[in-house]
Amino acid sequence: MSPFPQGCVQPSRFDRQPLIQRPLLTRQQLRIYADSATQHSPITLFPFGASTLGRIMRLLERKNDDEFTLTKDIIDNIPRYAILSHTWGTDTEEVTFRDLMDGRGKDKTGYSKIRFCGEQARHDGLQYFWVDTCCIDKSNNTELAEAINSMFRWYRNAAKCYVYLSDVPRNTPDTGAFCQPPWESAFRKSRWFTRGWTLQELIAPKSVEFFSKYWEQLGNKASLGAVIHEITGIPDKVLQGAPLSDFTIAERMSWAEQRETTRKEDQAYSLLGIFDVYMPLIYSEGKEHAFKRLREVINVHSRGLDLDILQRLPYALDAPFNSYAKQDSSICLPNTRVALLKEIYNWVDSEDERCIFWLNGLAGTGKSTIARTVARRYFEQKRLCASFFFSKGGGDVSHAGKFFTSIAVQLAYNAPSFRQYISEAAEEQIDIANHSFRDQWRQLIFRPLSKLDKRLSPSSYLLIVDAFDECDNEDHIRTILQLLAEARSLTTVKLRVFLTSRPEIPIRHSIYAIPHAEHQDFVLHRIQPTIVNHDISLFLEYKLGIIGQEWTLGANWPGEEVLKQLVLYASGLFIWAATACRFIHEGRRFARKRVDTLLKSSSSSSSSAVTAPEKHLNEIYLAVLKHSISPDYSEEEKEEACDVLKHTLGSLVVLLSPLSTSSLSRLLQLSREDVNSTFNDLHAILDIPKDPTRQLHLHHPSFRDFLLNKDRCGDFWVDEKKAHQILAIGCIQLMSQTLKKDVCELYTPGYRAAQVESSRIQKCLPPEVQYACLYWVQHLQQSGSPAYDGEEAHQFLQAHLLHWLEALGWMGKTSEGIQAILSLEAHVPVNKSPNFHAFIYDAKRFALYNRLAIEQAPLQLYCSALVFAPEKSIVRTRFEKCIPPWIQKKSRVEVYWNAALQTLEGHIRSVTSVAFSPDGKQVVSGSWDDTVRLWDATTGAALQTLKGHTSFVTSVAFSPDGKQIVSGSGDNTVRLWDVATGAVLQTLESHIHSVTSVAFSPDSKQVASGSDDNTVRLWDATTGAVLQTFKGHTNSVTSIAFSLDGKQVVSGSDDNTVQLWEATTGAVLQTLKGHTRFVTSVAFSPDGKQVVSGSGDNTVWLWDATTGAVLQTLKGHTRSVTSVSFSPDGKQIASGSGDNTVRLWDAATGAVLRAFKGHTNSVTSVAFSPDSKQAVSGSGDSTVRLWDAATSATLQTLEGHTRFVTSVAFSPDGKQVVSGSGDNTVRLWDAATGAALQTLKGHTSSVTSVVFSPDSKQVVSGSGDSTVRLWDAATGASLKTLKSYTRSVTSVAFSPDSKQVVSASDNNTVRLWNAATGAVLQTLKGHTSFVTSVAFSPDGKQIVSGDNNDTVRLWDATTGAALQTLEGHTRSVTSVAFSPDGNLLPTLRVSNPWVVEGKANILWLPPDYRSTCEAIWDQSVILGHSSGRLSFLQFKQGPKLVV
Repeated sequence: MSPFPQGCVQPSRFDRQPLIQRPLLTRQQLRIYADSATQHSPITLFPFGASTLGRIMRLLERKNDDEFTLTKDIIDNIPRYAILSHTWGTDTEEVTFRDLMDGRGKDKTGYSKIRFCGEQARHDGLQYFWVDTCCIDKSNNTELAEAINSMFRWYRNAAKCYVYLSDVPRNTPDTGAFCQPPWESAFRKSRWFTRGWTLQELIAPKSVEFFSKYWEQLGNKASLGAVIHEITGIPDKVLQGAPLSDFTIAERMSWAEQRETTRKEDQAYSLLGIFDVYMPLIYSEGKEHAFKRLREVINVHSRGLDLDILQRLPYALDAPFNSYAKQDSSICLPNTRVALLKEIYNWVDSEDERCIFWLNGLAGTGKSTIARTVARRYFEQKRLCASFFFSKGGGDVSHAGKFFTSIAVQLAYNAPSFRQYISEAAEEQIDIANHSFRDQWRQLIFRPLSKLDKRLSPSSYLLIVDAFDECDNEDHIRTILQLLAEARSLTTVKLRVFLTSRPEIPIRHSIYAIPHAEHQDFVLHRIQPTIVNHDISLFLEYKLGIIGQEWTLGANWPGEEVLKQLVLYASGLFIWAATACRFIHEGRRFARKRVDTLLKSSSSSSSSAVTAPEKHLNEIYLAVLKHSISPDYSEEEKEEACDVLKHTLGSLVVLLSPLSTSSLSRLLQLSREDVNSTFNDLHAILDIPKDPTRQLHLHHPSFRDFLLNKDRCGDFWVDEKKAHQILAIGCIQLMSQTLKKDVCELYTPGYRAAQVESSRIQKCLPPEVQYACLYWVQHLQQSGSPAYDGEEAHQFLQAHLLHWLEALGWMGKTSEGIQAILSLEAHVPVNKSPNFHAFIYDAKRFALYNRLAIEQAPLQLYCSALVFAPEKSIVRTRFEKCIPPWIQKKSRVEVYWNAALQTLEGHIRSVTSVAFSPDGKQVVSGSWDDTVRLWDATTGAALQTLKGHTSFVTSVAFSPDGKQIVSGSGDNTVRLWDVATGAVLQTLESHIHSVTSVAFSPDSKQVASGSDDNTVRLWDATTGAVLQTFKGHTNSVTSIAFSLDGKQVVSGSDDNTVQLWEATTGAVLQTLKGHTRFVTSVAFSPDGKQVVSGSGDNTVWLWDATTGAVLQTLKGHTRSVTSVSFSPDGKQIASGSGDNTVRLWDAATGAVLRAFKGHTNSVTSVAFSPDSKQAVSGSGDSTVRLWDAATSATLQTLEGHTRFVTSVAFSPDGKQVVSGSGDNTVRLWDAATGAALQTLKGHTSSVTSVVFSPDSKQVVSGSGDSTVRLWDAATGASLKTLKSYTRSVTSVAFSPDSKQVVSASDNNTVRLWNAATGAVLQTLKGHTSFVTSVAFSPDGKQIVSGDNNDTVRLWDATTGAALQTLEGHTRSVTSVAFSPDGNLLPTLRVSNPWVVEGKANILWLPPDYRSTCEAIWDQSVILGHSSGRLSFLQFKQGPKLVV
């Protein structure tokens, strides 16, 4: 018996076969050909033009079993060929082109590789093959250059690529690794994975097969994908054939970082194909120069992309010091702030290790002016990387949401050498703006700075952050300061951070948490008064001098004594001096009078010469307000003017984001003239642009504090709650007047929000309308006024809920809208406003369920969102008339909202573990996509993606204090993460196999981990030290948990047992036996008295933690229980299972309380929220779902199959539908009503494919039981059972005349049957993998089949002859069909998550309605679901518009 596996070449045959018997050209002819080629410099190799690259190659041809020949150069029409990939030996070992020409080389070691390649190619039906050692004449520089530039295309176009691994014997000593082939260890260490040229040889070919040292096949790129990913770090998508253009330059470069080449320049040249570029080869130029040229070529290739990428980053327009809105803001006058500015400049320019300079001072002490002065200096020196000037109530500059992205954009423009790195980072993480601050800082700023060449840039850059205390979130302030402090670790370039703020507690504490040696502080209000007064005197002298010149007030204006008095009254506040100057300037020809007014008001306020700064500020603000009301008004007019002033100013100062005068007038329902006249004399306190569409700003935030304080401003006091109420009403009225269906007039139901130009959104949703949409609920809340049934808010939502959500969708603010609904739900009293509260609750469920649809295609609110809402949904009932008339038939839906609150989509592979944060506000999930994700548990928004693990994440948990996350992974490590920043705090390494489960101790000081190495380990969460290793299980530890007092640890194992351990000593306290299969999950009850376990035996067990006695066995799941959890109140148990369900059990009685269905794959993890009101589950369907654990609603079941639907089809007349299912049945349905007509039973395994005969009289079905069955469509009787297969039938179809049936199988064959007799007519062989789909042509003369090896084949239905092999797919072919007329395919199709007509998306399918299979007839669509249900939809012929 041959020791080689089937399909592998036996090397012993090579000894009997000559390689070349008769060349096509004589040796002399070949020498003449080679020598006549154009010769260039021996150093520089120029490729042919790009148009010829990859089209000219020389192959080895097998003439017959005994003969190989070297072809001429082949141009175009290159035949199918195999290609060899290997690591080269020495020059004396490899057979060269010259060896073949001279008849030498058979005695070389490399000769056997060539013979192997030829033999394996023959075995695979290929006549031609290519081996780099001998098919390229490397003595010809031109040919070598062309070959190197063409190499990637040659490998990509090969039918087969054989990888010969000379250092991997198939049978190596057993490593002891669990389920690991004996050769895998050597495979992982193979030199082939370390070489530069083999990178493209791995990526480019569609089919790559690996062979051992003795020519034994080990597997292919698909079957070994996971291992190759772990070895190389190359993403699975690349190995599966995803376009390389989908990956960033930086990412592609990283794949080659650890690879080596013999010639250093080849490290760059071997990447030409990876980037699809061409360049001359200059051997001797050195590695650095070669990479420099490569980057230049890549940059030329991708020029223009950077700008597009940067424009996608969210940017705060008003953030920079020199933004349009700040163009009138001043800088320090000459000879002022001299000593302070010198100290700042010295700090920036020095080698000082202190990377942060904190300038803090009280309100009005001139911090922002100093910041602008410093910014201007270094901007002109081209050393300012960015600036961000916060402003309370300033929209995008009032919060940190766009902080890091705005800095990154400025950095890219202010320092062009960074632009490429930042663009690459933004391209690599297209949704980086949705990631954590930590990720944004790292990806967009820190890493680009780290990559900078210090020889080509300044030694330091300056970042300025002004008014940091006006950022609206204290946690964000702390996080940003932590991250900015990391600048000290930069080595290539220094980043200086100049920070200004008031000395608020969050900033003080965060600054002081940074080592003193790393920051410098300066307290502005502690400068000696004489110095400050000197600077204020210079400022007043300069400003008043300009006023004097402007109004010809004389040379002695204002006079030395007046100047001294004004300096005295300023009390060290520059804002007082600036406001006074603006007030005097507005007086114009009455400037002298206004000076007198200031002096009188200040002197009369106190008998003391020195007064508190705040008092003087009050006086000047009062003076400005009083002078804005004309003394010529009557008392009644003055009172009215004062009321208008308070109305407009009050609204302005409580705005949550700035507006223009034009927008404010619309919001307040006032004429623009009234607003302008009110603000006309307030330039001293307001920055009023000449352009009425530009935003208004307060000159200083101290005016807001003044106006809202009754004790400070007297008659001008604004009641803050009343001001918010005015704005709330204004917002509601404005939205009622402007919002409507399809407000942007796009008409197309699938129009993506990302496709709409911002100018169109601004036109259709002007700033004041966007403001109203975002903030009306906040104003309503802050007004303190309750909202009742039938009042403005209720009436607005009853009429405009969908319009409002649509507007938020176009604005990209859907999550903010959901948060507003939740806030409103808490604001409306359920006992006093039951109707309004019920409406809001339903709106919340509606918005959460449809969040993704609203975000991506807002017009689906009127289509998908309403169509798939429950029948009794208040929102559906209220707005059902808004469903477009082209949706003629709607699918049956549930009656009420079920327990599924949200479906969180984002992971690209199975979710393995989920957990709530201790405060219930966040959810963490781990996945097979190697990432950990944090989600907002309220809105479902993705908060952070934590990357670092190099293999699948198996388990995640929050620390009890909510500050950390722990994760375990298949990379054998445990990682600790900072929740706020996303930073990796610790990587714990000691396990020798995959970590399967992790948990924190109740005091957050320890971490426990279980592993496939059969051990449990306890770690110190601070130091990362191993404290204990618990040994006792005889198989993998699958799950671990701490008791609530931290004294015990429980573990479950694949050895079918549960063990209880003493946490301090590691002693085994109990071994609980009873499960008949592996234990998957364990947990303690909150009181520590019970343990719950789940198992592969489909059961949940409750145990007494003290005695080990079995208390209960909970049965109900039909497949393995994968996860169990106690509710925090101890009353319920949640379990997840491979049957795709989550079950809730009564912990006392063991009764099933609820069963949650919705996941389309195994549930892998379950957990309760801290209040026990919600449950969260993760699944193999890549989603996380949140469930209402407190609802008393029973599970609603719609009629249908009891397991997933595998296949659906219409009858030819469109009147009936047939479906097959994993429940082994075939069902017939009425297509018009959806009623079940027949259930056909007989198959003993899953039904895989069903179809009607063309005359609608019969149904044919294929099954995993290896049979094909024919059924009478009218009676349901079984007519025939066709047996011939030994493996599953995968697809069936009738011939057009109903006389024949074609079937496919996973034994790689297609069979034709006589439908009347059941006889086999033909067996069609040729596929190299299992056949997935078959179909007849409309004339019945041909059959088409597709397979798992990415190919489609056409066959003659009469003779069974193979007509064509169609190649081009990069993944498995799942379905094939002929068009009805032989020309065009139907335009209506399903492409999850959309129903598509032509190229247009028309209907979004929510997760619960996404299909496992579908059938289309005319304008009707039937969807089969994993739940076993079918959905029936029918559309009207014609345009699909939303009008």
